Amino acid sequence: MEYRIEHDSMGEVKVPADKLWAAQTQRSHENFEIGVNIETMPAEIIHAFGILKKAASQANGVLKPEKMTPEKVNAIGSACDEVISGKLNDNFPLVVWQTGSGTQSNMNANEVIANRGNQIAGEKLLHPNDDVNMSQSSNDTFPTAMHIAAVLMIEDKLIPACETLIDTFKRLEAENEGIVKSGRTHLQDATPIKFSQEISGWRSSLERDEELLKLAVGPLRELALGGTAVGTGLNAHPDFGRVVAQKVSELTGKNFITAPNKFHALTSKDELVFAHGAIKALACDMMKIANDIRWLASGPRDGLGEIFIPENEPGSSIMPGKVNPTQCEAVTMVAVQVMGNDVAVSMAASQGNFELNVFMPVCIYNFLQSARLLSEAMISFNKNCAVGIKANKEKMHHNLHNSLMLVTALNPYIGYENAAKTAKKAFKDNISLKEACVELGFLTAEKFDQVFHPEQMV
Repeated sequence: MEYRIEHDSMGEVKVPADKLWAAQTQRSHENFEIGVNIETMPAEIIHAFGILKKAASQANGVLKPEKMTPEKVNAIGSACDEVISGKLNDNFPLVVWQTGSGTQSNMNANEVIANRGNQIAGEKLLHPNDDVNMSQSSNDTFPTAMHIAAVLMIEDKLIPACETLIDTFKRLEAENEGIVKSGRTHLQDATPIKFSQEISGWRSSLERDEELLKLAVGPLRELALGGTAVGTGLNAHPDFGRVVAQKVSELTGKNFITAPNKFHALTSKDELVFAHGAIKALACDMMKIANDIRWLASGPRDGLGEIFIPENEPGSSIMPGKVNPTQCEAVTMVAVQVMGNDVAVSMAASQGNFELNVFMPVCIYNFLQSARLLSEAMISFNKNCAVGIKANKEKMHHNLHNSLMLVTALNPYIGYENAAKTAKKAFKDNISLKEACVELGFLTAEKFDQVFHPEQMV
């Protein structure tokens, strides 16, 4: 491998000749060999750095034109466009497990953008610290990248995935409107319910989760840029935070504002904790929905068997013909991961000391993993399971009319205690509710038929 020599304030460093990063990135690459090639800084953060560095150069071009010339703005902007597009992803090798402020990833962005900008300009025009990092500190750029990445992930990926599944459940509600089945509580038989009503519970849960996600995005729109090292804004123009937030809004098409208190913005991660709580709420509902569906599809002969779900792959290496609810299982495993990540996000957010939180990389790594996994799991679940759900009407009818809890309809006519006696006798003697009620003398057969209508109990 060929190398070139780069230098920083600590001296000279050998850097692979074909890479755009420089000395500080190389030092981090060598000093933190933890999770290499597996737990690298999320691509969403690299994307966000491209956005914020371009916005910062534009803001500096307005506020400090004597230092940030049009030539520099153009060179930085062109390089940032390549970062945003993902073209330069191979030049961002650093792992999550680095400095807790994300300093090395900020410098990775500065170095790559400076070197690529110089290539584009055809001259040594940009310095990573003096130009690309102008008016900034790692301490305000990394939390800014976190918020940009979180907003984009929630609004562009997670919410659309949620809406796709909501639409599927709306269709299933309409298709199954007239079907009545046995309800269940405590995993025990309960009074009847329409299958469409059961589906509406799933749909409504996701609609509420979407509402919570939209509420949680609001505080994430506040950006720390302009606070620099400790929140005082040292070396930045007083209007830098406001102008750069406008530029980020223009570049993303989303509304961002400068954080009103930069001391809070640098040290507190409460907005991310709150937003991840909404993601966790969605994961909890997806766990419940996936479990409902695999229970209802259990069988095919010895389970509930009230619905059919798509058969996607063989389910056993030893039992021929076995097919498992694998999409449900994938969703439930993702939900467990999200719940675990919530602990990591919460613990990381609790570690703000004085003027800076130094658990930021692990915080955003888990946050983005949760949102990414959950959105992809929901899309997969919708495509490979939910859209193909079909009611087993015969089994639903059988289970409904075999349920002892239909006896609840008799309460107004024979009273709770007599209805309980009827149910217990029917179960003990393995006879129908009608037979038990008549044998006990509570109702005549004719009267029973007049008042007992399971389909009307919904």
